[in-house]
Amino acid sequence: MAIATVNPATGETLQTFEELGPEEIERRLAAADSAFRRFRGLGLGERAALLNRAAELLEADQEDVARKVTTEMGKPLAAARAEAAKCVKAMRWYAAHAAELLSEERPAEADVRDSGAAAARVVHRPLGPVLAVMPWNFPLWQVIRFAAPALMAGNVGLLKHASNVPRTALYLEELFLRAGYPAGCFQTLLVGAAAVEGILRDPRIAAATLTGSESAGRSVAAVAGDEVKKTVLELGGSDPYVVLPSADIEQAARTAVTARAQNNGQSCIAAKRFIAHRDVYDDFAARFTGGMAALTVGDPMAESTDIGPLSTEKGRADLEELVEDAVRHGARTLCGGRRPPGLERGWFYEPTVLAGVTPRMRIHREEAFGPVAALYRVDDLDEALALANGTSFGLSSNVWTRDEAEQERCVRDMEAGGVYFNGMTASHPAFPFGGVKRSGYGRELSGYGIREFCNTTTVWYGP
Repeated sequence: MAIATVNPATGETLQTFEELGPEEIERRLAAADSAFRRFRGLGLGERAALLNRAAELLEADQEDVARKVTTEMGKPLAAARAEAAKCVKAMRWYAAHAAELLSEERPAEADVRDSGAAAARVVHRPLGPVLAVMPWNFPLWQVIRFAAPALMAGNVGLLKHASNVPRTALYLEELFLRAGYPAGCFQTLLVGAAAVEGILRDPRIAAATLTGSESAGRSVAAVAGDEVKKTVLELGGSDPYVVLPSADIEQAARTAVTARAQNNGQSCIAAKRFIAHRDVYDDFAARFTGGMAALTVGDPMAESTDIGPLSTEKGRADLEELVEDAVRHGARTLCGGRRPPGLERGWFYEPTVLAGVTPRMRIHREEAFGPVAALYRVDDLDEALALANGTSFGLSSNVWTRDEAEQERCVRDMEAGGVYFNGMTASHPAFPFGGVKRSGYGRELSGYGIREFCNTTTVWYGP
């Protein structure tokens, strides 16, 4: 895939970029290694000042960078602004909380004496240069939610961004330099996927994090496993959205539209499978379908637009194939299911709700990366949980119920990295984020995220 900015609203190639050659990759690896040896010696206060400065700059750049993001991957401009603001919030949160999250731990005195020590403590030290392989769908947020904690912990970053968001990737490198970070602390590598293995195998790379497809995750995990290097993987998702009889159906349906259509439907944590109890199915289905059908599809730069284009032509073709397969095997299209009339240029697709989805259909098993929802009717909570868990993914989940017993049952039995009641899944810097099964492993955000790329070290003092 060429490294290029292609406007998905028009299909126009705006700029192409040369891939870095071996000599430049080597220079950047050496710079990262050298920067780490200096940067890890900075105190947490100095690191916090740098991160806060980067947050100030991003906040000032919000409008310009939002337009850059929308031009490269097609999300509505308002959503791009919100993404930039979310990054600013996370940077400030880590600047404020890193000292507490990384504070040394003191084992119980009785355990210290039992070990034969005069004293003992546990400290969290940085690992070194971390390779971040990041996707296009949240081209700012996916990077910052890695970079903010990693840099606060004393690591340095090398970003291999998706090949269709090079302008955003280069902006991020520039942002950290403008904030005063030493050269080499955060660098963008304009390289294709084929270059990742060689970079990851380099002994100067200490660890890797990847957000992306299951196939990309398998590839990085295999190489990192062979090299015995730490990885964090956040892969695909097919999150369930369960609606039970005690739910506020009007609110559940309204939130369901946002949960499915956010980011043009191109989000790992977007709700994708909508599972409604038979007692409320008809009401929920009618409200949800009406809400999806009412969304405005169009120019992502227009303030009135709810749904912009899909990010790539192939992405739209893949989504069309899933819908066509479902309809061919008996699914009913309650709304959408086609390219919107009058938007022939660009890669647009109508918000779509499919009812009568069965295991015969690919969309039952595969992730739909676009504004397409699969709707199911179930008889009880047992059936709802079986359906929710009947997938290879386990990123997050959404459950609408006021019944405390049902809530506790879902906490116990839902196979996912998150269970969100009476609302939709959303990431926040204070809460750990990640999945189970083929949605990946490890956690981002919160204290769990900042310590993923730390060497948790026992320090023992003899008597």
